[in-house]
Amino acid sequence: MDTPPAAGDRTLPAATCIGRVALRVGDLESTITFYRDVIGLSVLERNDAAATLGAGGTPLLELAADPDAPERGRGDAGLFHTAFRVPSRGALGDALERIRDRWELDGASDHDVSEALYLADPEGNGVEVYRDRPREEWSTVGDGQVRMVTEPLDLEGVAASATGEDRAPADTDVGHVHLEVTSIDAFERFYIAGFGFDLRATYPDARFVAAGGYHHHVGANTWNGRTEPAAGRGIDWYEVVVPDDEARRALRERLPEDVSESLAGNGFAVIDPDGIEIRVIDGS
Repeated sequence: MDTPPAAGDRTLPAATCIGRVALRVGDLESTITFYRDVIGLSVLERNDAAATLGAGGTPLLELAADPDAPERGRGDAGLFHTAFRVPSRGALGDALERIRDRWELDGASDHDVSEALYLADPEGNGVEVYRDRPREEWSTVGDGQVRMVTEPLDLEGVAASATGEDRAPADTDVGHVHLEVTSIDAFERFYIAGFGFDLRATYPDARFVAAGGYHHHVGANTWNGRTEPAAGRGIDWYEVVVPDDEARRALRERLPEDVSESLAGNGFAVIDPDGIEIRVIDGS
C-alpha cells in the first residue's frame, strides 16, 4: 500500500472542528420531524423552504427543501453519515430511548474511543449519535494513529444510563462527518496533503482524518463502490471551523484558487474531489 501524503507544516490548529451540515431534502416536514423528535434537536428557524436545527441555540443542521432534485444515485459519492456527538453516556441512553420509541436502530458499535448508535433519516441519509470516551482512555497503534475498533455495543448498559431527557443536551455538536468517496487516494491528497488534516486511522478502503489529536473529524470510505461525484439530494455542504485567521489564510493560499469563493467575514468555500462543498469559517 502506498504511503499516504503527509500534512507536513500544513497541520490545522488544534481547535479545528466541524460546524454545520446542510442537506437537500425532498420532504422538509418529515425530515424536520425526524431530527427534532428522534435526534432531539430544536428547531431554531424554519419557513416553507428551509429549516435550521440545533442544540443549546447553536445551529448544527441546515435543511433545504428541493423536491425537484433527483434522489441520490447508486453510484454517487456523498454522505455516509452525519455524526452528532452527545456529552455523556446518559445522553446517549436518552437518544437510544427516542430511537427505540419513535424510529428504527440500524446498528450500534463500541469503537473503543466512542460508543455509537446508527440509523437513517427519512431521506436515507445516514446518522450517527455517539459519545466519546475520555481521551486518556484512547490507545494508539504503532505509528501514532488512534486505535478504533468495531465491537458490539452494550446496548442495555447504555439504555440503563438514560436520564429521561427528551432533548439533546445543549452542548451536543457535530463531532464528525463520514463521506462516501470515489477515490481514497484523491481523498488523502485533498484532505491531508492539501487541507492539512492529520491521518488518524487507516482501514481497508477507509481513512479517518482530524485536527488536534481527535479520532476523526472527517471519515471516508469506498465500501459501496461510488463512482460519480455527489449529486441530487443529500449533503449540500458542511463547515470546517478553523478559529485562526492566519491558519485560514494559509489554507486558502494552498488550495486551488479556481474552486474557492469568499464567504462573509474571513471564510471561503472549496469543493472537494467528489463535488462536496466545504465552508471554512472562523466560528465566531
